[in-house]
Amino acid sequence: MNTDQTGESATTESPKEHSGGARWLGRLAGLFLLVLALAVGLLAGSFLRFARDVIELVPPRNLAEADGIVVLTGGRQRIERALELLDDGTAERLLISGVNPATTGQQIQTLTDTEPALFECCVDIGHDAIDTIGNANEAASWVQQHGYSDVIVVTSNYHMPRSLIELQRVDDDTNFIPYPVVSTDLSNLQWLQKPAALRMLAAEYVKYLAARYRLAPGAGTRNGLRSSNVENLAKSPANKQSTSGD
Repeated sequence: MNTDQTGESATTESPKEHSGGARWLGRLAGLFLLVLALAVGLLAGSFLRFARDVIELVPPRNLAEADGIVVLTGGRQRIERALELLDDGTAERLLISGVNPATTGQQIQTLTDTEPALFECCVDIGHDAIDTIGNANEAASWVQQHGYSDVIVVTSNYHMPRSLIELQRVDDDTNFIPYPVVSTDLSNLQWLQKPAALRMLAAEYVKYLAARYRLAPGAGTRNGLRSSNVENLAKSPANKQSTSGD
């Protein structure tokens, strides 16, 4: 009996050992929560700074003349403002980037009630870009083609930070001049009380962070152009098999 009791007590975990393990787990959990709270705080602070910078973006009062204008599609107001700048003589030529292939220049001219002569002489329509990355590549090709040095960029204020990053990533020799279009009033922290505005800013912030990541050396990226998608489709093995019998 005594021998059995002694053996049982030797294999039983002592309260002291159990308490030490619980304290270690508690400290580890506390450290994890602290790191998580710091990460969330840093991310929230970064988002608020991004939102503040976007809100402070307004059209410049004194806009110097430039060689060309690039407007990134996404809203009629952007195109109308870019056409006004062109008509005022701010630049000699305008590229409307990212236009749906089914939309013609004449349709845009009619929709914006612009003089046909202005479109015929000075407006180029870009149908190749499918997103902001494509806008940058399409614009860079257009800038290089015309040999421009100073180019005004017209897009919405919330879209401007990411657009400039993508443009400068593919063309760091050109001076891109931001001309933000304010389509939504985000002043006085009103966007915090508007779920739609909050979602829009949050989504744009995530895309902005992705654009920042693409600046890192070795970060691969697609070019966002329809023509490359068609080219890749033509080179795919399935497509080659389907066309080999023609």
